[in-house]
Amino acid sequence: MGRTSRKRSTVANRAIAAAAALILGGGGLVAVNVYASAGEGGSGQDQRIQNAGRQMSTIDCPEVVNELTKVPRRARAQVDRELARMDSQITAAYKKFVDNKTKLERDPKLTERKILKPLKQKRLASLKRIRTALKRAGHWQKNLDSLAPCTMRPDDSVNEGDPGGGQNGGQGQNGGQNAGQDGGQGQNAGQDGGQGGDNGGNGGQPPGNGPEASDFVDIESIEPNIQQPQEQEQASTGTFTTECGRNENGLFNSDNVIAAPGVSNGAHHKHDYVGNQANNAFASDDDLANGETTCNEQGDKSTYYWPVIRLQNGQNEDDANEDGGGKDGNVGEIQTPSEVTLQFVGSATSKVTAMPRFLRIITGDAKAFVNGDANANASWSCTGFEDRQLKDKYPICPAGSQVVRSFAFQSCWDGQNTDSANHRTHVAFADENGQCQEGFQAIPQLKQRIVYDIPPGPGFAVDSFPEQLHKPITDHGDFINVFDDDVMTKMVDCINTGKECN
Repeated sequence: MGRTSRKRSTVANRAIAAAAALILGGGGLVAVNVYASAGEGGSGQDQRIQNAGRQMSTIDCPEVVNELTKVPRRARAQVDRELARMDSQITAAYKKFVDNKTKLERDPKLTERKILKPLKQKRLASLKRIRTALKRAGHWQKNLDSLAPCTMRPDDSVNEGDPGGGQNGGQGQNGGQNAGQDGGQGQNAGQDGGQGGDNGGNGGQPPGNGPEASDFVDIESIEPNIQQPQEQEQASTGTFTTECGRNENGLFNSDNVIAAPGVSNGAHHKHDYVGNQANNAFASDDDLANGETTCNEQGDKSTYYWPVIRLQNGQNEDDANEDGGGKDGNVGEIQTPSEVTLQFVGSATSKVTAMPRFLRIITGDAKAFVNGDANANASWSCTGFEDRQLKDKYPICPAGSQVVRSFAFQSCWDGQNTDSANHRTHVAFADENGQCQEGFQAIPQLKQRIVYDIPPGPGFAVDSFPEQLHKPITDHGDFINVFDDDVMTKMVDCINTGKECN
């Protein structure tokens, strides 16, 4: 299915922005439901504004993949299917909760009986199948049953009593970058931006599942917070830029071939794709190697993908009744980036070595809202203000400035594996001095910069798993290296000799 790539109406969207500014100007004392869809009935303003209240907003489940120390190749397909099935179980439970939210919030015991207990039983069955698959493949895995229970939790993204929303830790693990405070306007501690009603039009998908006013902050209120490691004598200072377009051709799906291979709609949200055009849940390494590419350098068949951004202006995209779209709570017009930059850079402390072909890297955490920020790596900013990076807030940009998402991928590799059981431990971030940990070597670091011509928020959101409430901290990026060997050699040479190549 091809995407509708729309140019926004400046007049209409600036009107939305003005209304949002008035709302925020009130000190954040009301929650803004910027997730109203075209099918939700009533006026958009009435739907977006709800009285403050600390209500249960989402389902919090332990992340099983983080506990899998090893997954033998023989067991990987079944384990990946079960992990994806568990995501679907959470999605279904969350939808059931939202559809009956008013009734369930009056009776916590009913929530336990109708939502949490059935979910626990389904998770127990999946965990048993995972353990059996690992045992058959010759790997002993400790009992994971303690990970089966889930809980209900409020939208407490802003700490009680902390008007600034707490520390904004920037890049998380990435070399200590962006370690400044977020002095934002987040005064809506624990507010629930949801509709709090029963089925809400638009095919019955959950209405009002975020984001809320406290998820946005005026970028001009943030102090510069970027810190870069000092380059040492052996630093590799060159760059290699690959031009792969902005997904003008509209390739997107709700699969994730890294995290959920072989599972359709494994992401429960839509991704933009640039580079390799063969990327879907069922793509093998051979499929990727033989695929077409949007990159100017035809020796770059790598795949670069990230969640789409939608403008929540009451207009539906043409996926409103499809998986990954409206059926998973992602509504609104998908926005084509105005600019995408894909650049590989070196190490502050050493030369870099070539990445292995088909190396897979996930940066950020699509479930960071409930998992915590240990793997979060979101960076949100505005053009003209990119020395100020936000991790857990969307930026409100001034007139003439555009929204910027940036990802600095892991730059250290274990020297052996192209993937790992949790899709993380085979790569790592350099430390605050730019040094890779023992046993890891520096590789070219992918830096993505994605720019959008959209009005200041509230009014836009990144696609997410439904229960993650479209929080900015859940932003993430994915990369599979499918460079030809000779192009990879050129990249390494350019970076190590201080050249600027493309």
